[in-house]
Amino acid sequence: MSSIIDHVTLGVSDLETALHFYDRVMPALGFQRLYHKPPFIGYGREGADDFGLQSDIDCSSRRGTHVAFRAPDRASVNRFHSEALAAGARDDGAPGLRPEYHGSYYAAFVIDPDGNRIEAVCHKPAGP
Repeated sequence: MSSIIDHVTLGVSDLETALHFYDRVMPALGFQRLYHKPPFIGYGREGADDFGLQSDIDCSSRRGTHVAFRAPDRASVNRFHSEALAAGARDDGAPGLRPEYHGSYYAAFVIDPDGNRIEAVCHKPAGP
C-alpha cells in the first residue's frame, strides 16, 4: 500500500502530557516510540518515524501542524516549491539536501495560506 504522506508532526502544548498519552495509545496500533529528544518525540514501526510530536512551547521556530508529502523525484520537490510560492505560500526552506535527516533526504518547505507547514520530500539518491 502506498501513501502520499511521508510523515506528520503535531504541535503540542505540553510534551510530557502528550508523551504519556501517545505512549499508551500508539502500541494499540502497532507503533512504538522510536525517540524522545525534546522538543521532539517520534513514533513508528521498524525505524520509520511516520508520526511525531513537537513542543510548541519549547520550539519557537516550528509550531502547529506539519505534513510531509512523498515526492517521486527531486524535480517534483523543486516544482512543488515553485508552485506553492506562486500560489501564495511563504518559503520555509528552499529545495535541497537535508543531510541531518539522512544523506539523500531532499526536501522543500513552505507555509500555506493558513499557516500549516508543508513539506515535499524525496528520499531517493540523485539520478544520473
